[in-house]
Amino acid sequence: MDHRVSRRTEILTNHLLRRAPPPSSVLQPHRCLSYSPPELSNEFAFDLREMRRLMDGHNLEDRDWLFSVIVQSALFNRRERGGRIFVCPDYNQSMEQQREATMRRIEYLVERGVFRGWLTGEGPEEELRKLALHEVIGMYDHSLAVKLGVHYFLWGGAVKFLGTKRHHVKWLSATENYDMKGCFAMSELGHGSNVRGIETITTYDSNTGEFVVNTPCESGQKYWIGGAANHATHTIVFSQLYINGSNQGVHAFIAQIRDSDGNICPNIRIADCGHKTGLNGVDNGRIWFDNVRIPRENLLNSVADVSPTGEYLSAIKNVDQRFAAFLAPLTSGRVTIAVSAVYMSKISLAIAIRYALTRQAFSITPNGAEVLLLDYPSHQRRLLPLLAKVYAMSFSANDLKMMYVKRTPKSNKAIHIISSAYKATFTWNNMRTLQECREACGGQGVKSENRVGHYMGEFDVQSTFEGDNNVLMQQISKALFAEYVACQKQNKPFSGLGLEHMNKPLPVIPSHLTTPTIRSSEFQIDLFHLRERDLLRRFAEEVSEYQSRGESKESAFILSYQLAEDLGRAFSERAILKTFMDAESTLPAGSLKDVLGLLRSLYAVISVDEDATFLRYGYLSTEKASAVRKEVPKLCAEVRPHALALVSSFGIPDAFLSPIAYNWVDSNSWSSQL
Repeated sequence: MDHRVSRRTEILTNHLLRRAPPPSSVLQPHRCLSYSPPELSNEFAFDLREMRRLMDGHNLEDRDWLFSVIVQSALFNRRERGGRIFVCPDYNQSMEQQREATMRRIEYLVERGVFRGWLTGEGPEEELRKLALHEVIGMYDHSLAVKLGVHYFLWGGAVKFLGTKRHHVKWLSATENYDMKGCFAMSELGHGSNVRGIETITTYDSNTGEFVVNTPCESGQKYWIGGAANHATHTIVFSQLYINGSNQGVHAFIAQIRDSDGNICPNIRIADCGHKTGLNGVDNGRIWFDNVRIPRENLLNSVADVSPTGEYLSAIKNVDQRFAAFLAPLTSGRVTIAVSAVYMSKISLAIAIRYALTRQAFSITPNGAEVLLLDYPSHQRRLLPLLAKVYAMSFSANDLKMMYVKRTPKSNKAIHIISSAYKATFTWNNMRTLQECREACGGQGVKSENRVGHYMGEFDVQSTFEGDNNVLMQQISKALFAEYVACQKQNKPFSGLGLEHMNKPLPVIPSHLTTPTIRSSEFQIDLFHLRERDLLRRFAEEVSEYQSRGESKESAFILSYQLAEDLGRAFSERAILKTFMDAESTLPAGSLKDVLGLLRSLYAVISVDEDATFLRYGYLSTEKASAVRKEVPKLCAEVRPHALALVSSFGIPDAFLSPIAYNWVDSNSWSSQL
């Protein structure tokens, strides 16, 4: 009895003092697992710095500087685990604490000059620096990136691109220096994607020279407005402009919603949207305007203006073109969201692949050593095609950014279509990648400190904000339909959007598919071209068929949604493959180009294998589809020796990954909890 009491006392004492128990004399382990860095057993066949240059594309020094700024500050929640420093927001904090932490980090970054030139700078180089730094911020915390994106890209972008000199002088420097805090009030409770249908009303009072903004009903309240709940002092409010009783359509105005002390302005009501499944560091709010009066000069008037006497003035007479001009700031949002999705996929794959290169499970021979997860063909099949996709999408993301920073009025339409396609494709792929990486990490993937599981809640919103992905895919198909009809009616060749292949003879698929044929870029792009041109023809014919039965064009588009979605996917994947091929073609012969060739082929064959249209419409026979499918595990096995080098080439600092990407034994040891 005394022995048992003494033993219980010892156990309780060890527990309370967090001491390790003495070694047992009864049970001795047969063999303890130990962590072995994957660098010891994996050779790098190519130059990692050169591959990173290709992946990031621009401003590598600026990125590394900001990585260092974040890692060195305690404001970014530095933690030591397994002998390494990691930085990651504390998601265990309350919503209010996360919001205040976001604001403190913004203030710190302002002091460090991170946002210099984000609005007052001019030219592609300044814009690329801004995009690069915003990408780094998003890799640290989605809330921080979204809060800044609303302020600089949406509010600031609207002032810069929809406003004129009077707005630039008054607002741009103050916005860049964070002397005031802006938000972007477009979405409403009753209208999100359908911006044309928003219900907020603005009228002009010629007696006072003021606009009067009003929320006429509950469904017209501004909803999900980032920054509105706590911090924003001003907003861009989108509303229907009525002049002398005539609706001139959606226009953008500046309205103050708080004073400099944070007090809500008269005739403004603001409520919190509440706790969310992610992004709780962003204070999303709801706004009601109760006949709020604003100066006439607060109309952002680069597209249209109202004279002091109340005359409506616009050089753009076409209502649709005028509406499109007011939506221009959303393009930057789609660009940054698309690129952000690619970088989050990189982080999750770097974590999951590094873990799979050190974690073992089961042996395949009696008393043999356990096998590394990434040496199982099934595990390779789970992760390595996703790695190929993120490489392919990285090239496309860089191409999209270059298109955006070099945009002209003539290229705006193409940028809108391509950014919509990539935003939908990349964000959907990111959610799939996060889910697969979470599962590939087993129980460790559920721990918040290991990031991948938590990111699913943080980034799921990307599928619907700045345009619902399904709606965007249908918009792409409608734009392609318009191009198709115009070329058919005018008997002119296709030009732009990568559709020039439509002018060439129909590609012919070889009767027998060998491994060299399947891996050739010519075969791959021919197959993708065949799918896209046939789906475009089918979509146009189906829409026309519905119209011949008396359906309106809009109704015909809605009824043809299945082909519209297939076509949107075909357009996106063809554009991604072509961009990959273009990047690959610029490289000299060597190991770097060889590895990229493997990844390009893996991207192509997995895209074919995952899309039923290749079989549904007969682009491939069942035998040929089977031959393509058999290349997937072969390519995975050939990419496997390069897996560590490929994720190391992302250039992501150790601190931005997670403990299971490194010594997961030490980071979970008893001593690490003390």
